[in-house]
Amino acid sequence: MGFLPTTVKEMRQLGWDYVDIVLFTGDAYIDHPSFGTAVVSRLFEAEGLRVAVVPQPNWRDDLRDFKKFGTPRLCFCVSAGAMDSMVNHYTANIRLRSNDAYTAGGAAGFRPDYTVITYTKCLKKLFPTTPVLIGGIEASLRRLTHYDYWQNRLMPSVLIDSGADFLLYGMGERTVREVARAMQGGFNAKKIRTLRQVGFVADKKFVDSLDSQKVVHLNSYEKCCKDKKAFGENFVIEETESNLLHAEKVIVEKTGDKYVVINPMNSTLTTEEIDFAFDLPYMRAPHPRYNGRGEIPAWAMIRHSVNIHRGCFGGCSFCTISAHQGKFISSRSEESILREVEKIVKMPDFHGTISDIGGPSANMYRLGGKDTTLCGKCRRPSCLHPKPCPNLNRNHQPLIELYHKVRSVKGVKHAYIGSGIRYDLFEDNNYLREVILNHTSGRLKVAPEHTEDGVLKLMRKPSFTLFEALNRDFNKICRENNLRYQLIPYFISSHPGCHHKDMVALSHKVLGKLHFTLEQVQDLTPTPMTLSSVMFYTGENPYTKEKVYVARSQEEKRRQKQCFFKLS
Repeated sequence: MGFLPTTVKEMRQLGWDYVDIVLFTGDAYIDHPSFGTAVVSRLFEAEGLRVAVVPQPNWRDDLRDFKKFGTPRLCFCVSAGAMDSMVNHYTANIRLRSNDAYTAGGAAGFRPDYTVITYTKCLKKLFPTTPVLIGGIEASLRRLTHYDYWQNRLMPSVLIDSGADFLLYGMGERTVREVARAMQGGFNAKKIRTLRQVGFVADKKFVDSLDSQKVVHLNSYEKCCKDKKAFGENFVIEETESNLLHAEKVIVEKTGDKYVVINPMNSTLTTEEIDFAFDLPYMRAPHPRYNGRGEIPAWAMIRHSVNIHRGCFGGCSFCTISAHQGKFISSRSEESILREVEKIVKMPDFHGTISDIGGPSANMYRLGGKDTTLCGKCRRPSCLHPKPCPNLNRNHQPLIELYHKVRSVKGVKHAYIGSGIRYDLFEDNNYLREVILNHTSGRLKVAPEHTEDGVLKLMRKPSFTLFEALNRDFNKICRENNLRYQLIPYFISSHPGCHHKDMVALSHKVLGKLHFTLEQVQDLTPTPMTLSSVMFYTGENPYTKEKVYVARSQEEKRRQKQCFFKLS
């Protein structure tokens, strides 16, 4: 076992004289299951393919990084990394960031804007006949016409702008293995076109050959550019189809004389499938090429943490998780999680503290519908909004038992919860008490996001009265146990529907009445494929057709954010 090769020299040291796949990524290469590049490359490897990784290639010079492995036997793969490159590069007020958490030393400038498009164009220029597969969160959330905040316009599918042959959207645990198997006898485009969670560009003849009962046609890119309502209509279809338990519709969107075809999402991963991906032989460290170049901040944050599930059924308007990972939860087995904890304990820099036992949300492990036949009929984007679904199992006992087992692993002194907790999932205070007494370092993160009902409704978040009740329960438990712990709430300004008066009201409630000193605050960044970005662009809720106020100017956004820090 070792790192996958990043240079021809490393490839030859493995005894290889060719590679099947060369994977380009905008992140530093960290061989750990928290990073998509590592997961995808190890999944391909597990199917018997030879994979090379080229992290953060130089796109400004003679493109030697793109040429160094030559033509792979099967294809190139491209990912922007763990973040959309534009979110990575720019603040909410579109100022260039001075650092990059996914680069050695936190240095900025090692990836281009619109990384997927840039890398793919470089490869297509050099190797015009070699297939390019794109994936990762940037490609996934730009798979259809989307609003780009940084150019303030609609952009077509990333497949159109990049010229890629295929897009693998969502999480890749199943799709990557299916694609690998389709390529066992050589690159098989016809077979790949039949796979779920795959997108591609086709002609009218291909689209006409599809079963019309299993196709949903979106408004064209050109119509969306002319009519904001058409764009909103598209989003409702896209979000609905992404959140079905058993998706069956192929989505087709015309752009010029081409058609973007997006095959349905996979059903929820089985425990065996997600365990398989997490149990692969990762080195669990950055590649040695970064020795002496400074710590990689994203790695420092997660090195002693454990991800226990995929997916989120919260459906928050501003969040991309369900669009990328799905609404239904895929949970790892206790055995797989404990094996990972034991690996962490053996790390030379581990001193007894697991920094996080969490996931997209900390407390959705093994939660879901009591009657899955009802889930199969459900078209709600959220299981929690406008109120928790009566069919939702909210029993936290399996998670509490998992916490006990993690704490019992020899060498573990503390096992903290660093991920955000959904307090609207609580049925009683048993889980809260467990976390406060045994799984917090003294600062518990939650995300009320706002205080005003009108804004919270558009955010798909619960009433602020629920947070006030949580705050009382938190303080009561702390007093009873003589603990001086802090509740750390997150809030967002400039969300669609939020006026300056709403921020003033937030300030009085949070800073005044509740006496919080805020640390975790942010101005909304409208990211592709979210309800918030659609409302930001169109000024309308696409579900209700109601007009929505939007603070678009930097001055108004600045005034709203200032309310976090002083009473107005």
